[in-house]
Amino acid sequence: MTVSIRPARLADAARLPDLERSAGQAFLAIPDLAWIASDDVQPETQHRELIETGTAWVAVDADDAPVGFLNGEAMGGNLHILEIAVRSDLQGRGLGRALIEAAAHWANTRNMSALTLTTFRDVPWNEPFYQRLGFRTLEPGDLTQALLEILEDEARNGLPRRCAMSRLLGEVED
Repeated sequence: MTVSIRPARLADAARLPDLERSAGQAFLAIPDLAWIASDDVQPETQHRELIETGTAWVAVDADDAPVGFLNGEAMGGNLHILEIAVRSDLQGRGLGRALIEAAAHWANTRNMSALTLTTFRDVPWNEPFYQRLGFRTLEPGDLTQALLEILEDEARNGLPRRCAMSRLLGEVED
């Protein structure tokens, strides 16, 4: 399957919640996190808002239909990745990496310092995946106030074992 990455368009927004639901099916393999597979996803309205800010990208198939997405937001001179989702049958094919590289390129051209995100520490396609892409796990003393607040909010909402990560721009190019 031929897949390319492009900025998300408003016309894509209606399809993105279903992609996130599909991606979430991977959590069924982790008993204490299986609930995520049926949890709420970002609503179409939030996707539209992020698309309008220019901080949303999609992986599309040969018919230009979205099969994955990355949403982010500018935060403290960095691009904070809010969500990455790849349709369940296409996971493990490099689409997440390609979406991250598109976001990194965009942030780098805007003189942002880093990509940041929060993720699960012990889920194979989370912290270990991002480490392979050049992200480093931030220690408590390295957290910005914004990242600390995000982690605290996630904990209040039942997301255990989370960490914040950062990748300096220009540090990893592969």
